[in-house]
Amino acid sequence: METNLDLAPPPRNMYLKELRAALDIARLPGAIANSYLQKAESVRHNKPVILIPGFGAGDRATAPFRQFLNKAGYACQGWKLGRNLAGLNLEFDASDISWDFDRSRAHNGELGVPYLCDLMVRRTRMLAEQYDEAVALVGWSLGGCIAREVARDLPESVRCVVTMGTPVHGGPKYTAGGERLAQRGIDLDWIELEASRRESRPITCPVTSIVSRSDGIVGYAAAIDRSNTSVEHIHVDASHLGMAFNKNIWNLTLEALDRTVAE
Repeated sequence: METNLDLAPPPRNMYLKELRAALDIARLPGAIANSYLQKAESVRHNKPVILIPGFGAGDRATAPFRQFLNKAGYACQGWKLGRNLAGLNLEFDASDISWDFDRSRAHNGELGVPYLCDLMVRRTRMLAEQYDEAVALVGWSLGGCIAREVARDLPESVRCVVTMGTPVHGGPKYTAGGERLAQRGIDLDWIELEASRRESRPITCPVTSIVSRSDGIVGYAAAIDRSNTSVEHIHVDASHLGMAFNKNIWNLTLEALDRTVAE
């Protein structure tokens, strides 16, 4: 695991590398047609998986990825909560959230993600009960943040977590969108502090973190997990926006899921 990395958003010129996402999307038909099926489907048969989209995306964007995992023998579902807008589009009260924080403090959108995490805890628990076994969570970017927190709160119901381009440290603070969120009045320092406080309770299931040094949205250092020593980091050369459409990342995710089935 890499240490002594400076937390910062990616350089602005890195954003141009996000244009590579268009190539990943253009290759989707071939990627789906040539699915990675080296292991017998019976090994994976009906193992539940939830794929959580990144900020601004919904289940429609992750449909090809889910189709790939379903063809490989997994029972992969979407998160079924519409577009992932970090909870900024939802109405709720601070008292609805299970996290431990100062409820007397005024909030301006910072509680949206904790609320989404609680919703996903309920959905994950229900799916685990339905299948009578633990659920694998795959999360893209912000979706990976949510997957990690669900695994932290619901260890008995989560088999493993796979994240792609997820800002493990600081939430949105060290991302290309952090400045815009701060301009909206969202307290990024508070989010970073609360996320750090939760790290005192470790994630106990296997975690695979797929990261890219050429990610133009999430700062590379923020994607390296320094708190969970058992996490496996897999480095790829990929755009952030194209991660959910990248065949190599699909294969790496499938391999990570297979490892937990074999154990």
